[in-house]
Amino acid sequence: MKNLVVFFFLCTLLSSAHSVRGQGGPAPESVIITSHSGATQVRSGEGGTLLVNVTPEDQRRFIARGLLRYSDLGAKGDGTSDDIDAIAATHAVANQQGLSVKADEGARYYISGKVRIAEIQTNTDFGNAEFIIDDREVADRTQHVFLVSSTLRPFDLEGITSLKRNQKKLDVPFPGPCLVTVTDANVRRYIRYGPNQNDGSPQTDIFIVDKEGNVDPNAPIIWDFDQITEITALPMDEIPLTITGGRFTTLANRAESKYTYYSRGIAIRRSNVLLEGLEHRVTGEGEQGAPYGGFLNFRDCSDVTVRNTVLTGHKTYRTIGSAGVPVSMGTYDISLSRSINVSFEHCSQTNDINDRTYWGIMGSNFCKNLILDHCVFSRFDAHMGVANATVRHSTLGHMGINAIGTGTFLVENSTLNGRTLINLRSDYGSTWEGEFIIRDCVFIPAGGAETSASLIGGSNSGKHNFGYTTYMPERILIENLHIRDANHPENYQGPAIFGNFNPAMTDESYVEQYPHVRPEVVILKNVTTESGKDLRLSDNPYPFRNVEIRKE
Repeated sequence: MKNLVVFFFLCTLLSSAHSVRGQGGPAPESVIITSHSGATQVRSGEGGTLLVNVTPEDQRRFIARGLLRYSDLGAKGDGTSDDIDAIAATHAVANQQGLSVKADEGARYYISGKVRIAEIQTNTDFGNAEFIIDDREVADRTQHVFLVSSTLRPFDLEGITSLKRNQKKLDVPFPGPCLVTVTDANVRRYIRYGPNQNDGSPQTDIFIVDKEGNVDPNAPIIWDFDQITEITALPMDEIPLTITGGRFTTLANRAESKYTYYSRGIAIRRSNVLLEGLEHRVTGEGEQGAPYGGFLNFRDCSDVTVRNTVLTGHKTYRTIGSAGVPVSMGTYDISLSRSINVSFEHCSQTNDINDRTYWGIMGSNFCKNLILDHCVFSRFDAHMGVANATVRHSTLGHMGINAIGTGTFLVENSTLNGRTLINLRSDYGSTWEGEFIIRDCVFIPAGGAETSASLIGGSNSGKHNFGYTTYMPERILIENLHIRDANHPENYQGPAIFGNFNPAMTDESYVEQYPHVRPEVVILKNVTTESGKDLRLSDNPYPFRNVEIRKE
């Protein structure tokens, strides 16, 4: 007889006071696998432990075949029987034996709201199978259905007491490439302003090192850490893991509309992953419901690609925010936190990207090098900072681009339907320390609704401490941009380069307690308008009086 206890540890979710919020860590759940003669079967034991027996004959058969199907461990696939135990058991056995998993052709797997996590550590082909995830009665909304995890385990780094921004090397050995996460709980950053105001988050960074401790220059350290309260390294898997196919449908929750986020999807907690050909739809959204924290939920990972995937925006519900006033709750099908080098390629969403009844499909925090390539989404968003981002060959809907961060934001060969070409989030100080490069794009202000167009939006009174100096991009290059601004008010004077960032700052008598650093130069090359009107500086040009506007 052979026994194996496999423990499933689920990482905490995205941490933000708005959409991507903190969750308490769940208790570990276990699977006990035995190999007795008799029958291959799956059952629940004491405390919810999953008890799996695979007969020696079946074990030999599965190993010879090189893969497991969910029906091998008892999944019915009839659309009504609860198959989550069989699905979780299948992956547990596959992980133990190093076997791939393949869903049964044409199956319809019903997944109830019970607490059971299927941990994926081997290549998985969901094929054309359907997965019905019932969120109408959920035992624990913080638990994902699938957890894509690594067999490698994080470890504490000893002997590192401080770090400097753009530091090139850590003078400690590593077992191989690692993701390093560092925190200084004594320093607060991203002190949010507005209806969802909060006291900020501990200073956090994540970066990649090689075996010798060299920091990847494409994902540099962005803060000084004079003190370190926690620093860990997570080894990065170098063998790719591939997950393909699957038709997932969420039967939406009907909970009270408040910030009690649901996390019932696929959590990615492993580096070097390809997800391809997945579809996710949502049905049953009614008059009320709690928001979602991402059907695809990324954290502590790098080098992940999502390709040829169709997702769904969630209905927007309202509640009372932390400032005591009504707010719309962010709700997402994609959430990313502490993730590096994540790309979405040839992806889209099922609902109209300009339908304002649905929230923007994406939210992110503490990420680096995010890419949308050939995507049709309602929004790109970075809450608590992104270091380097790219949107290319894509179309973005009514929420457009909302971001703060550092490095280079590149937008090219894309169509933008937001209220502004790029909106610097005012709740985090409308800050971007770096540059914008916008080329070969079409801007349709407010998706074609009547509006006065502006290119770079945001606001900052200079009176709020966000926990950092706030910047606007030092350099903005706009090349080959066409602005479709034909639908405009009668008094329209032409598109503004900058929105009205501070209406009160009209002369030198206004003093910013926390100065907002303005751009040095804006370079304009071949910017045309459908209205025939020229670009102008801003409705309130005084804050931008020293910005060089260079037309080439």
